[in-house]
Amino acid sequence: MADLQRIVDELAARLDHPLLLEDRMQRVVAYSEQNGAMDDARRDSILRRHTAPEVRQWLRAAGAHDSPVPLRTPGAPHLGLLPRVCVPVRHEEGPLGFLWFIDAGPAMSAAQVDEAAAAAPALALALLHESLASGLASHRELEAVTGLLLGERDAARRLIEAGAFPQARAVTVLVAKPLSGEADEALRLALEQGLLALRRRLSGHHPLHLVRYDHAALLVAGPPVSPDDLHAALSVSLAVPVVVGVGRPRPALAEAAGSYAEARHAAEVAARVPELGRSVPWERLGVYRMLSRWPDHEMHPGLAPLLGQEQHLPLLETLETYLDLAGSAVATSRVLRLHRTSLYYRLQRVEELARTDLKDGGERLALHLSLKLARLAGSYKPRSTS
Repeated sequence: MADLQRIVDELAARLDHPLLLEDRMQRVVAYSEQNGAMDDARRDSILRRHTAPEVRQWLRAAGAHDSPVPLRTPGAPHLGLLPRVCVPVRHEEGPLGFLWFIDAGPAMSAAQVDEAAAAAPALALALLHESLASGLASHRELEAVTGLLLGERDAARRLIEAGAFPQARAVTVLVAKPLSGEADEALRLALEQGLLALRRRLSGHHPLHLVRYDHAALLVAGPPVSPDDLHAALSVSLAVPVVVGVGRPRPALAEAAGSYAEARHAAEVAARVPELGRSVPWERLGVYRMLSRWPDHEMHPGLAPLLGQEQHLPLLETLETYLDLAGSAVATSRVLRLHRTSLYYRLQRVEELARTDLKDGGERLALHLSLKLARLAGSYKPRSTS
């Protein structure tokens, strides 16, 4: 990457024209200081590290992907796109990327375009080497991080010896889970892009990452990073909401699997219990740490028939609030803004329908745990958090 950035900076300085280099998938590889004309498309590409699909389609239709020589492409005001000069970066095996100049304020001269084209072979060689080196490193990192999170201790040694993670630093794992369920190819790509962008910002934490079929994991060294940073980074690149779970720190990289298991557990619970928030440390799961391991049929027998019945939802909400507040009628009435007489009526109806006695401590405990278990199972969704 150092060679690519150096070539880009030197070329921009010689031409006195800012430029941006993309790979053949139109992902941003490098760009110079943007001290000239700027449009929304260029700004968006730099922020997101890739060109928007509608802009890619426009530029492809203008012939940018097919031309073996420099090409001027028209502007598109509806896309926030100024005219451009595209210099293809090619190798004997085919296209490797594109060198883009904004062709305005002022437009590029023919001599400037020729000089940019003359720099393309050096860029192609650097881009090819970077692509091969990056692909090899990424493949090895993927294997090692996968093994690490599966509990293979040799994987930690490989990552440390490769300089990917410091020897004597604690590790914390964060897991991001899209609420849409399993991720398709587009969603996995968006997860990958968001994590790579975050890794650049967190370089001091020696971050590593892994994208799986329904979640993504981020490993960081030292003090845990804010889970809100991960949530914010992924929210930029994803079109679906996500939740983030955070495992407890472990003293060594070889023990990362334990933090990963906790982070994944926290993310799965957060996805089912919205009131916990969008970012949930494992320590803050409370009773859900235990209940998420229970089968959902192990609940109070009198409560099960009431679940999923719309007419009984106010009774269940009242019961849960009452039990959450340790059976305090005063506090429950205040929280629910319910007259005490109405509260007692609802609790009496619960006792009748569920064939229970709320004066029995064992019954109260069984009912309370059953309501929390029903939340996890999705059979009970209070209106305030549904």
